[in-house]
Amino acid sequence: MTRTTLDLLGHDGDRVPLTDDQLEDLRARLSGSLLRPGEAGWEQAVRIWNGMVATTPALVVQPVTAEDVATTVRWVTHHGLAFSVKGGGHNIAGTAIVAGGVTIDTSRLREVTVDPDRNLVRVGAGCLLKHVDEATQQQGLATVLGFVSETGVAGLTLGGGFGYLTRRFGYTVDNLEKVEIVAADGSITTASRHEQPDLFWVLRGGGGNFGVVTRFTFRLHPVGPTITGGLIAWSAERADEVLAVYRDLTAAAPRELTVAVTIRRAPAAPFVPESWHGRRIAALLVCHSGENAERDLEPIRDLGEPIVDLVVRKPYVAQQSMLDPTQPKGLHYYWKTEFLPGLPDGLLDAFRGQAVRVASPMSQSIVFHLGGALNERTHDDGAVGNRDVQYVGGFAGAWSPDTAADEHVDWVREGWRRIRPFSTGGNYVNFQTADDGPERTAAAYGANLARLQEVKRRYDPHNLFRSNRNIQPAS
Repeated sequence: MTRTTLDLLGHDGDRVPLTDDQLEDLRARLSGSLLRPGEAGWEQAVRIWNGMVATTPALVVQPVTAEDVATTVRWVTHHGLAFSVKGGGHNIAGTAIVAGGVTIDTSRLREVTVDPDRNLVRVGAGCLLKHVDEATQQQGLATVLGFVSETGVAGLTLGGGFGYLTRRFGYTVDNLEKVEIVAADGSITTASRHEQPDLFWVLRGGGGNFGVVTRFTFRLHPVGPTITGGLIAWSAERADEVLAVYRDLTAAAPRELTVAVTIRRAPAAPFVPESWHGRRIAALLVCHSGENAERDLEPIRDLGEPIVDLVVRKPYVAQQSMLDPTQPKGLHYYWKTEFLPGLPDGLLDAFRGQAVRVASPMSQSIVFHLGGALNERTHDDGAVGNRDVQYVGGFAGAWSPDTAADEHVDWVREGWRRIRPFSTGGNYVNFQTADDGPERTAAAYGANLARLQEVKRRYDPHNLFRSNRNIQPAS
């Protein structure tokens, strides 16, 4: 008799027993790896960024080809198993892992091929942002990616994506040219504006609801290799001044200049005077990717002597990894954000009033300037929508796993409650937390939701791809 080795979570929520023979059948068909608990590589494969929602699958598949992914999708479908897809594992909601199911860990799909003659880059689904930036910057090129280099390209892109270059070149998905994807039936296909345009449309912001993307092709732009950027900070007692300058500066800023404002406790870092460790500061994060940086930054310099001034000429890749130390794996993270159409007095008062109450030395409040190129497209140019946004703002709680969560979660929720009346009504799907319900996802897509649901019905009518910010198929 063949011994049953594992009970896995089924797609319908029931338990599905699998035998050694059934597991070995999958292993034999893979060029990549099938991992079981305790095997070499398991801990790294199941580790995700947000320790608050970390959980464990029953099996991990690490594909090395698109055919491996297709084989796995067909296998889990045949056995009726729940499964998830992990790119960088950096999503705040922790959807990369489905407890008790099968996780497809794409970390071995790390091809990066730069075509400088056509200003394109082909990127494997397991790449982190740093892998792409390091490769493209060798040619003085970049695409629009996020601002923490350990983030996965796949999750960032499928949720829309934004970063320091968004004001110049739009959302990440505005720079997406083509995708290779494994569909719910296990077939491998490609999509672009001219090939399966409906599928390409939903992949530009609709998350992992429509298949497993194995390769992206992005448009590149001349950027760097050096920019002017960094952090500059003052006492939080001057927060009103800093916020007023921030509003005026961003209202008139050229698109080469992106600035975020944050209020937090100063870290115990070498670049911070020891007397300021742990004290509340108001800081600006600056990235100027064009000419005339010093002229454009004069309003910031006019604020007077800062506590910290790290704004210098430096490599673009250094700017892209600047925030990495503030986002280590394993902390507990809880965020609430909103897209904002502007920065009226009431919004800034509400933001500052809660921001200065920050308790954890790892938490922060932030407003990030986005307005520019993305506003020039129609609301239905890609599922990402939200073409009326000028800023994204909110509260990012972070604390040690051995600390009670209530104080930090309450601080985030109260700040969100205060700024929510000033929202466009939309929000960034990649910043949704595990406790956000379907109404929050619906708000992220607005008028584009019905089209997303209809395409979901056509490409995934049984909602196989559901370990995500889920979009239900149209009935």
